Amino acid sequence: MRMLRGWCAGTLLFAQSVFSAGQAMAAEDAPLVNRLEGPQVVTETVTYRANGEEHVGLIARDAKAQGRRPGILLVHEWWGLNSYARKRAEQLAGLGYVVMAVDMYGGGRTAEHPKEAGAFSSAVMSDWPKAESSFNSALAVLRSRPEVDGERMAAIGYCFGGAVVLNMALTGAPLKAVVSFHGSPSIAVKEPEPFAGRVVIQNGAADTLVAQEDLDKLVATFQSLETRTTLIQYPGAKHAFTNPESDAKAAKYDLPLGYDAAADSASWQVMLNLFNEVFKTPKKSVKT
Repeated sequence: MRMLRGWCAGTLLFAQSVFSAGQAMAAEDAPLVNRLEGPQVVTETVTYRANGEEHVGLIARDAKAQGRRPGILLVHEWWGLNSYARKRAEQLAGLGYVVMAVDMYGGGRTAEHPKEAGAFSSAVMSDWPKAESSFNSALAVLRSRPEVDGERMAAIGYCFGGAVVLNMALTGAPLKAVVSFHGSPSIAVKEPEPFAGRVVIQNGAADTLVAQEDLDKLVATFQSLETRTTLIQYPGAKHAFTNPESDAKAAKYDLPLGYDAAADSASWQVMLNLFNEVFKTPKKSVKT
């Protein structure tokens, strides 16, 4: 296992249309002026069933992209599948991924007050077999999409969603990578299994809602399973550092939250670097 506390470098995976644009601009015989179009992100609501209940997710994709692309499952914060989760899904779709924002609460429920959010998230994590089944139902929906390459899948999660995707890695889920943003490090899986993909845990060093001993225990568990893991601590960053709405919620409900633009940008880039690495298309051998 490899652990890194800091910045990890790499290259960015662009949307297919943007990549083509880059090739056009790099060509020696390219025209002096290029008129190109960027991605056309479209969204659609998807209703699916899990554990006998109806769940309402969101699919975001680039309507102009062609061929089968990697699929990303995005799990929301404890507030539920709200506008913030949708925005993140659309951002990733603009880069060429097919993204499904998952509804872990069922019925598309969202919470406004922390007490309600805490009740929703605790109910899910206290019954892990049900939570795992719910996640896998969403995974099946995304994998069945004709534009998705079912062999190139990953999952990301924020806050509560980080706990979900990290625990899915502990189940040995068929994913290339799992990325947690300020996620809870609590282990809900009773019998953790090896994970063949990559795990990246991104945490705010000033996050008082995440106990360091729990974080260390989680990392040690992945280490014992020989899972390649990266832990990144962002100095001065509080809980929910990726969400621009965190400051307002912190003031309204007296919560130890805070947006950190630098940590937000850095953690997003780290994720993209990882995806670019794990989703590389193998080169075909040439017969001579």
